[in-house]
Amino acid sequence: MSAPLDISRDKSLLWLMTIACGICAGANYYSQPLVHSIQQYFDVPESQVALTVTFAQISYALGLLFIVPIGDIVNKTKFIPLLMLLAAVGLLLCTFAVNLPMLWIGTIIAGLFSVAAQILIPLATILVKPEKTGEVVGFLMSGLLVGILLSTSLAGLLSHLFHWKVIYAISAVMMIVLAVLLKAKLPNIPISKIKYIHIFKSMALLIKQQPRLGFRAIIGGFAFAAMSILFSTIAILLTSPQYNFSDVLVGVVTLVAVFGALSTAKIGKIADQGHTLVLTWIGLFILAISWMFLYFGGQHLISYIFGYGLISLGLTIVHTSNQSIIFRLHPDAKSRINSIYMTTYFIGGGVWFCCWGLFMASRRVADDLYCRSLPGDWLSLICIYRYALSCEIPRSLIHVAFNSIKVAYHVLGKNNFIELSRFYWSATFGVSFIRKHV
Repeated sequence: MSAPLDISRDKSLLWLMTIACGICAGANYYSQPLVHSIQQYFDVPESQVALTVTFAQISYALGLLFIVPIGDIVNKTKFIPLLMLLAAVGLLLCTFAVNLPMLWIGTIIAGLFSVAAQILIPLATILVKPEKTGEVVGFLMSGLLVGILLSTSLAGLLSHLFHWKVIYAISAVMMIVLAVLLKAKLPNIPISKIKYIHIFKSMALLIKQQPRLGFRAIIGGFAFAAMSILFSTIAILLTSPQYNFSDVLVGVVTLVAVFGALSTAKIGKIADQGHTLVLTWIGLFILAISWMFLYFGGQHLISYIFGYGLISLGLTIVHTSNQSIIFRLHPDAKSRINSIYMTTYFIGGGVWFCCWGLFMASRRVADDLYCRSLPGDWLSLICIYRYALSCEIPRSLIHVAFNSIKVAYHVLGKNNFIELSRFYWSATFGVSFIRKHV
């Protein structure tokens, strides 16, 4: 079966790929709202159960780095369904887990092979006209993001109504069905004749030859870092005495982000018209503004919900703009490009997630989680300052910006300034400003 000119006209295939992206991505997040239920079921320390979430993230990151690039050198029509079937095996192990180690093994397998979604998206960009790349990427990303958001909500709801294992069973069945349907409908496309061992050398060469890829990956990593900090604290805040929400209600609150996720197709269309730089700045501005609302989220629920919606929308805009650009860089290396981007993206979130966890542990903070600044934030500011000085940017402009920060410090006072500052945004904005052509 030859590749069609433009699969954007094949709505059934696009919807099938979009749903598959959502199921694959969501499979990596089921354990997050279920920590307490799993702890009670296996009667083990909650700290051990929390490792399930960590294993899911680590295995997914390894899949991004070592499995996704294979998409350029194998038959995707067979490879994607195979990955989904292997992920289903992991989900079935979780379903029938009789102890925590068995759950860990299932989680690792599911996380490792659920990266099938990250091969589906580059495949879709190959099968459409270049001028529709952003639109199609946005459409598939909407499914992926909605899948992540619904996964935590549905996991909490089904755990409350039935059992925490139900979500794993349903997801495994859906994964198998989708794998069979995709095997029948995905078209065959040419593959690159590269040995696996040479893939990573070619990826290093891509980073060197395509500077836009590196800078877009860095921007995405910083943007995802903010969302990761929010993910790591949402349950603690909303289940605290201030709100005293149940797991189900916590999941319902996160659904506000669906509106941002559903906007990705429209954002992709705008990106296709050449407005990626404007979109990037808009997304970063929304991300920065969202923290002003989250600052008051500890006392006002409506402020928190609005901030959560804004940060999700901002991340969606930045991420969709980034992918619209990187998938146009090298037609024959889209899986490797996506691997580089998503690995950096994921590392950005993972590093800040770990730093935030260490920060919480050292400070023993149990409330007001959104109003503290990490040492790493200051480090980011210092690094971007030194980098800016080394580039062809007028020193006067740089000093004006940093003197403005000093003025804000003195006007607000030390404590308020630290609480309101999110300096990794300085790094994100700085990278975008320094490389305006990206």
